[in-house]
Amino acid sequence: MKRYKQLLAAVLALVTVFSLSACGGSKSNEPTPSGDDSQEDLQTITFVLDWTPNTNHTGLYVAMAKGYFADAGLNVEVVQPPEDGAEVLVGSGKAQFGVSFQDTMAPALIGDDPLPITAVAAIIQHNTSGILSRAGDVIDTPAGLTGKTYSPWDSPIELGMDHPAGLEGHKYATWDLPVEKATIQQVMEADGGDFSKVELIPSTVTDEVSALQSKSVDAIWIFYAWAGIACEVAGLETDYFAFADIDPVFDFYTPVVIANNDFLAQNPDTAKAFLAALSQGYQDAIENPQEAADILMEAAPELQDSSDLVYASQEYLAEQYAADAAQWGVFDAQRWGAFYTWLNDKQLLDAPLDPEAGFSNDFLPAA
Repeated sequence: MKRYKQLLAAVLALVTVFSLSACGGSKSNEPTPSGDDSQEDLQTITFVLDWTPNTNHTGLYVAMAKGYFADAGLNVEVVQPPEDGAEVLVGSGKAQFGVSFQDTMAPALIGDDPLPITAVAAIIQHNTSGILSRAGDVIDTPAGLTGKTYSPWDSPIELGMDHPAGLEGHKYATWDLPVEKATIQQVMEADGGDFSKVELIPSTVTDEVSALQSKSVDAIWIFYAWAGIACEVAGLETDYFAFADIDPVFDFYTPVVIANNDFLAQNPDTAKAFLAALSQGYQDAIENPQEAADILMEAAPELQDSSDLVYASQEYLAEQYAADAAQWGVFDAQRWGAFYTWLNDKQLLDAPLDPEAGFSNDFLPAA
């Protein structure tokens, strides 16, 4: 979640290519190449992650390990993102592809000098983010009684955080971002709750299990495939609600593969070859998640100490990468546009955003 706050702050500030060069040069991470280094005839593609390697990225590492990129004439080098995120590195042309998110892309697509980036594949078909809390944490409250009959002789109403109104009176770890708070306010009000009664605790939680067990916070915005599964593996009982289950406008795309617009215009066949190989990697991860997890941990040995989490997360994402879509990576234009329309309606950006901006299905392999 740290990347969300850093990334959005950087793009909102409209980081220039000049400052980006200095940032990129400060990274000490060595790129991870695919295929045989001796194959000098392969075209090099730089792919920048959004964070350290995790199960969102598994298809990339599967495609590298199985030679799908090499078969397409490509040598893929994977690099870690600079502090201001993958968008600015891809927008500058220093990386051809990278990982981003529809919500954090939005500020980069507005203004007189938008970043030249396009989302070209959805890594996960539906938004699996939501609010995680300790199981059974409740408060006695009349919130949520709108339209209901209640007598003072009835038992007290106990609202848990398994639904939005139950956040009242609890400590929520916030990044203090307008889009974040507007999202929570909307789902709470739809559930009869009052967002002003939530205790906002500025915090970037990196260990959700410890944060909930210590009660430093009561509720955390998470991506279930990692933080939610981590709690399951740790044996911590939790309550959870997903934003997309409450309001379809929040079923936006997160994460996505982005590409540099000039690269796409000048090298469309190479872009298509890259995405065909990447699609094959994710399809393998869908069909054989245990093998895919092994490949990921071989590429990122630091994950081996969390192998139970990696295997469980991979099993979960095998059902989520493509989900109900016709193929991995495809965008639903109506769903993409609905979220950007919501941002406009709520005036959460500094300028209006074209709801159809920022994505393309044109470089994906034919279904």
